[in-house]
Amino acid sequence: MKGKVLVVDDDKAMCELIETTLSMKGYSTNWCQSATEANDLLHDHEFDVVLTDIRMPGTTGLQLCQQISSTRPDIPVIVMTAFGTLDTAIATIRSGAYDFLTKPVELELLTLTIARAVEHRQLKRQIHLLEQQAQKENHFGEMLGESMPMLDLYDQMKRVGTSDASVLITGESGTGKELVARSIHKLSSRAAHPFVAVNCAALSETLLESELFGHVRGAFTDARSERRGLFMEAEGGTLLLDEMGDMPMSMQVKLLRTLEENRLRAVGSDQEIEFNVRVLAATHRDLETAVEEGKFRQDLYYRINVIQLHLPPLRSRGTDILAIASHYIDQFAKTSGKEVTGITETAAEKLLAYSWPGNVRELRNVIERALALTRYDSVTVEDLPDKIRNHRGGTVFIGGDDPTELVPLEEVERRYIEHVLQAVDQNRTQAARILGLDRKTLYRKLKSNVDTDKDA
Repeated sequence: MKGKVLVVDDDKAMCELIETTLSMKGYSTNWCQSATEANDLLHDHEFDVVLTDIRMPGTTGLQLCQQISSTRPDIPVIVMTAFGTLDTAIATIRSGAYDFLTKPVELELLTLTIARAVEHRQLKRQIHLLEQQAQKENHFGEMLGESMPMLDLYDQMKRVGTSDASVLITGESGTGKELVARSIHKLSSRAAHPFVAVNCAALSETLLESELFGHVRGAFTDARSERRGLFMEAEGGTLLLDEMGDMPMSMQVKLLRTLEENRLRAVGSDQEIEFNVRVLAATHRDLETAVEEGKFRQDLYYRINVIQLHLPPLRSRGTDILAIASHYIDQFAKTSGKEVTGITETAAEKLLAYSWPGNVRELRNVIERALALTRYDSVTVEDLPDKIRNHRGGTVFIGGDDPTELVPLEEVERRYIEHVLQAVDQNRTQAARILGLDRKTLYRKLKSNVDTDKDA
């Protein structure tokens, strides 16, 4: 079926003639003899085109056209008239009609006009879908992917964005934690205010305190002028504390007090300043384990972990790997001036099989390298690094059929625990969840394995 057409004309013979003609051309056709019937049909059914006469009892064709243009602007309306004057043509266009035909209607011209109108509607629908997709992508900034883990994450982000609660963003290095934080900021009521990020692992304790809270002139050597801290730079907006798990313990105490009171004291100052900032924290470390080991304050952990969002590693996102690779191929092809448009099937299989310990950041670097090396219009296996070309999927080997190769159950368990820990980047909390153990049981088994290795 090429399309569905609604014919509106008080002349029954004309309706039947048009229905027969359009049916022969592959169109599904309904017809009625008044604007009232037409509105009822439009309410209950979907049509691609409306073809209406102008002069009908009651509501005219032009009035019907105006009604459809205001309520269903996606449906093109073609108007037929026996009075093809300039004034009629102008009135038709003003009423929102897609086109108009004069009676007696030439059937070939009619089918051609119908075909153009159907194509016009389909194009409008495609553009609308593309606009919706673009809005969806912009909604999450530069984040790409439609795997189930990412769709779940997007849903959580939309709900978190309307809140003002503290959020802890977890995930391996290179998964895009800062992108999540930026997207949450854009979704929030603070979007018009600054987004500020600081890497807590990149600064010493003294520099980090000065960066966050600011300092007054003379507070320390080289403090020749007063400086506003990042809390004040982010006033009204959002502050991301990236790599929060690497913050020194003494700095954690100062940060907790600041967050609890919404007041800060610049280095070297004896005055406190109120601030209005939403704090987001991000880390690749297992903070629950760090708390148990005394490396992270429990009270600060509870303060920043009101809501937790976890970014899945790239290796668990399926074909998202290829979607992200395609995005970077387009990006680097434009910047390098190369006409590279895709990736070969064998190269795609290698990308999907690789474990991506560096996640999206590593994939970006791999594609940038491939675009620099490739001599073809597609990325090939030869353009990929050796570690990806020669990668073999991880397995837990427990021995073959030879009884001398078989290992005790305890050894199978040990190897599997090591395999799971490697898969989750040594995150013991996540590993315990996968293994169906509580963390204390996992720690006991790990300690037992270490002791066994020492005895051996």
